[in-house]
Amino acid sequence: MALDTEIKTQLQTYLQMLREPIVLAASLDGSAGAQEMSDLLEEIAAMSDKITLTHEDDVRKPSFAVKRATTHKDAAKQVGIRFAGIPMGHEFTSLVLALLQVGGHPLKLEAEKIEQIAAIDDKFHFETYISLSCHNCPDVVQALNMLAVINPNITHVMVDGALYQDEVKAREIMSVPTIYLNGEVFGAGRMELDEILPKLDKGAEAREAKKLDAKAPYDVLIVGGGPAGASAAIYAARKGIKTGIVADRFGGQVMDTMAIENFISVKDTEGPKLVAALEEHVASYDVDVMRLQRAQSLNAPADASSGNLIEIKLESGATLKSKSVIVATGARWRELNVPGEKEYRGKGVAYCPHCDGPLFKGKHVAVVGGGNSGVEAAIDLSGFVEHVTLLQHGDHLTADAVLQNKLFTLNNVTVILNAETTEIIGADHKVNGLVYRDRVTNALHTVELAGVFVQIGLLPNTDWLKTSGMQLSKFNEIVVDAHGQTSLSGVFAAGDVTTVPYKQIIIAMGEGSKAALGAFDHLIRQ
Repeated sequence: MALDTEIKTQLQTYLQMLREPIVLAASLDGSAGAQEMSDLLEEIAAMSDKITLTHEDDVRKPSFAVKRATTHKDAAKQVGIRFAGIPMGHEFTSLVLALLQVGGHPLKLEAEKIEQIAAIDDKFHFETYISLSCHNCPDVVQALNMLAVINPNITHVMVDGALYQDEVKAREIMSVPTIYLNGEVFGAGRMELDEILPKLDKGAEAREAKKLDAKAPYDVLIVGGGPAGASAAIYAARKGIKTGIVADRFGGQVMDTMAIENFISVKDTEGPKLVAALEEHVASYDVDVMRLQRAQSLNAPADASSGNLIEIKLESGATLKSKSVIVATGARWRELNVPGEKEYRGKGVAYCPHCDGPLFKGKHVAVVGGGNSGVEAAIDLSGFVEHVTLLQHGDHLTADAVLQNKLFTLNNVTVILNAETTEIIGADHKVNGLVYRDRVTNALHTVELAGVFVQIGLLPNTDWLKTSGMQLSKFNEIVVDAHGQTSLSGVFAAGDVTTVPYKQIIIAMGEGSKAALGAFDHLIRQ
């Protein structure tokens, strides 16, 4: 395959950063995919005199390894990175980083973490099944490749599920990314290096908890790293007060959103791009960001103005203290809660059409939900699946008119109104159908299909607050006033976790900024 002019120019610029010679070792067969891979590798090798193309025999064909060009059998110099697929689309960045890192370009990683990875003695072989349209997959691929660059005991293979469908079928993989470690399932979904490393280094979590426990109290501590949390952190830090942000993952639900076309002043963008910009903006201020930490409970004194500190206990066992707190824990996908949903999650039941959709190429799938998310999912899936059945509980779709207009131009989408999904059925560990009840006639109907994408809204992440004494609405949202203040003194909240209507990115950002100003006002009036 030939690279287009723009990508080729960018790649040539990157390859000038190579410090050491590398080898691209191809394992090919007579397939069309192998020819495409061969063309790509030849084109890359021709761009730099530090790249050599060779051939080898690997169990996966077509595939290629990225190796250091060592002239001796020094195991410490070897790197175990392989691409079983053509890493274009979202994975092109993974290829570029692999070339640079194996070629001696400095890693963007703290020295302490590099030492921690290098000290791992056990042997770990990872395989990550991806789709080239998955925007979460590159994070996993790049993290595991980095581990392999640092430690020769760790090897990693990226496997394109579309190219290796026999493996996907044999291992019953129906969602990406799916990660195998030494032949056993290690995890599924987006994972960053800081999330993977503690699973390999068992003492890491305890060491990190000890560090967090030792931190001095904050003026304002934000719990949650989505748009509301990031905005709150920026506004608080700009006031010159000691600011911390603790989050399970930075970006929240926005990381699972692709098409964003209603963010004012930006005509269109994608979730991961917006999250990267948020991270960069937060990093430009003096904000203590604590990642991959989940809050377990909140303990607020009866009167925060008395000088007593608010405590946030984390699931790791650590406790953080602050004079004020902003809760911005967002929301999660709402589940159907019908028989078969949990049993077939990852085996045909999915929540991210952009990530998992390509695994259902040429198959019949259903989307449950007629709002913006559901209709967008149906439109997206219609481009590569055989047929989409969209089921809406109500008697009309609630998505924006522009989305509905697009939906009704598609000839491989069927819309069923007044449909209550009652069961997801399957056999041989995977989905093969869905049962729904016609809410008008009460008749039950079965739709034969291979996948069900659930898009029925969000649930606020407030389970951890049930014992805090904080006032919640009947929908378990945090009740806030016009300043973002909750029922607890010194505790504020913002974004999708609150009672503020219209769960939109831009509204969450405004509410996060307002909550930070409210917290600052609270602090100066104590």
